[in-house]
Amino acid sequence: MINQYSHREATAFADRYPDIAADLCLRTYTSQLIGREPSLVLHGGGNTSVKTTITTLLGDELDVLYIKGSGWDLATIEPQGFPALDLDYLRRLRVLERLSDEEMVNQFRTHLMDSTSPNPSIETLVHAFLPHKFIDHTHADAIVTLTNLSDPEARLREVLGNDTAILGWIMPGFPLAQAMADCQEQHPDARSIVLLHHGIFTFGDTADLAYSQMIETVSRAEDYLDCCRKTTTVLRRQVDPVSPQTALPLLRGALARDNAPPFILEWRNNQEIQSALTADGARERLTSGVLTPDHVIRTKNRPLWLELNNLDETAMGQTIQEGMATFEQAYHDYFQGQVNKRKLHRIELDRKPRIILVPGLGLITAGTSQAAAGIAADIAEHTIRAKTLGAGVGPYQELDEGAIFDMEYWSLEQAKLGKKPSLPLTGRTALVTGGGGAIACGIGRQLLAAGVRLYLSDRNQERLDRVCDLLGQEFNPALITPLIMDVSDINSVKQGINRIVNDCGGLDILVPNAGIAHVARLAELDEKDFRQAIDVNLLGVFQVIKAAEPVFRRQHATGMKSGQIIINSSKNVFAPGAAFGAYSTSKAGAHQLGKIAALELAEIGVRVNMINADAIFSDHDISSGLWDVIGPDRMRSRNLDPEGLRDYYRQRNLLKTEVTSNHVGNAVVFFATGLTPTTGATLPVDGGVADAFPR
Repeated sequence: MINQYSHREATAFADRYPDIAADLCLRTYTSQLIGREPSLVLHGGGNTSVKTTITTLLGDELDVLYIKGSGWDLATIEPQGFPALDLDYLRRLRVLERLSDEEMVNQFRTHLMDSTSPNPSIETLVHAFLPHKFIDHTHADAIVTLTNLSDPEARLREVLGNDTAILGWIMPGFPLAQAMADCQEQHPDARSIVLLHHGIFTFGDTADLAYSQMIETVSRAEDYLDCCRKTTTVLRRQVDPVSPQTALPLLRGALARDNAPPFILEWRNNQEIQSALTADGARERLTSGVLTPDHVIRTKNRPLWLELNNLDETAMGQTIQEGMATFEQAYHDYFQGQVNKRKLHRIELDRKPRIILVPGLGLITAGTSQAAAGIAADIAEHTIRAKTLGAGVGPYQELDEGAIFDMEYWSLEQAKLGKKPSLPLTGRTALVTGGGGAIACGIGRQLLAAGVRLYLSDRNQERLDRVCDLLGQEFNPALITPLIMDVSDINSVKQGINRIVNDCGGLDILVPNAGIAHVARLAELDEKDFRQAIDVNLLGVFQVIKAAEPVFRRQHATGMKSGQIIINSSKNVFAPGAAFGAYSTSKAGAHQLGKIAALELAEIGVRVNMINADAIFSDHDISSGLWDVIGPDRMRSRNLDPEGLRDYYRQRNLLKTEVTSNHVGNAVVFFATGLTPTTGATLPVDGGVADAFPR
């Protein structure tokens, strides 16, 4: 591991914050260095602190502890991410025989220097009780790997020498803080302390020294593991590849069995993962417990292992369901065993696996959001690497289930996940075609507000990027993916659907929205223009439904109960206009196709409904491609300017209102949430156009 500390950079970093104390600036600088190294910290795993002096409003000098605040990422932390606490008071707490978690947190909050500060790290007392000025704590992969091997103390002593103290696993909080302080007093010359199954603390009078000690100690462990790897012969079995297009939707469906909320999947399949999964002894090694209990809230303690090679689709689905049921029963037995043994009252968390290992396919993780799935995947990938390296040294020795349970059901650990109310479409993926237009913008906006992972497709890159950029200013851009896709080309459609499956594991909501218009009376309508309208507006709907149907069917086969197809039809289906034959005919055909799809897909729980919207002109500066074509003709025929045309459409409906893209989006969300058992229905979004009433 390379020491990234630079005195020049440290000085420049401090110059960026002229009003911040030098100690805190340096603390922030080296914290970012630590946070940028994934093999040191991963998704909240680690914290840093500095002890210094401040001047109060009354002019008194006060010793304070600045420590990483909960919710901040070390890689990007700023000085305001370090709440300051009254250090002398915190140190006095050491005389207590016990301190409940709730009271500990209360003491933190009531002894902050700024009431608006973030919550301090749950390991604040460890940093307070230790005497050192700068303290760095990480869950370094190499260190934790060694602590999970047989006879870890002897091995750590061999690798790290006598300047490192070693402490067994202790639950974080007040007991750990006391034990750490005792350990330091027994080993006053120690330059670091390793906690088995947890991580490492390093210290220094300067930020540079504490950081350098971390890099030096972890590097020794890395070098040792690498040396052992080079002298170890690994046998691997040949494994045929497993189709992600078949396996991922089947896995996603099984995760949603028993009306469980849907999960987003993340699939990783690099060479390192494949090699690890096919190595001799991989199943036993890689299905052992977590490297550190801090991971359990993200990954559960163990992965699900599935052998899906050389199975047809039916057998693959059965194997997945059986494996899932076995995993869930094992989790329930673990939970029940712990609560019965200790006579505890706890509410069981969901039993679904978060990590799934499939030789020939790779690593798959499940999360209620893409971020959660990505975090689990990062942790799982590091865990696979660590256990594979450790295999060259000795057998893996996991922590006992009691300690895992304590951490998994610890209220302070669960609080890290946040308690935001779930949005109605959380965990669901949606594809909206015709993504470069105004209507898609409104549909996308309302779907994102409801919690979906959104894909927008179009064949026009420029228009598509504009819509994605606009929505990305309102929502997390990571939740929005543009797909260049031509709905009239079946190969293009299949590639788009495959991309979504590879990214997320499946599809929940399909909104065929792509459409083109052409203005011409039948006598002047060119066959080429007529066929083009049919290809996009009718054939395009047919092809995206046909390409998505196998995904819906596989998800349903293993347990998922629903899927939604919402066709953006048109008011013209029931109230066509003269000189609009190509559009009206193709839209009417797509509308009828939706009814057929409702009949045929009900058996797999997919609901198909239609929205008939009237004229929608724009969304912000995103114009409607359809009205770009027909608007000039409509204005000429009625001798109106653009605003006059808008007013004409407002005045012709019963409610005298303008129909917007957000209204269409609201209708899509209504169907997508499945609040009513509705399929084959038509919902007008037109303000009330009597001629277009469904009949």
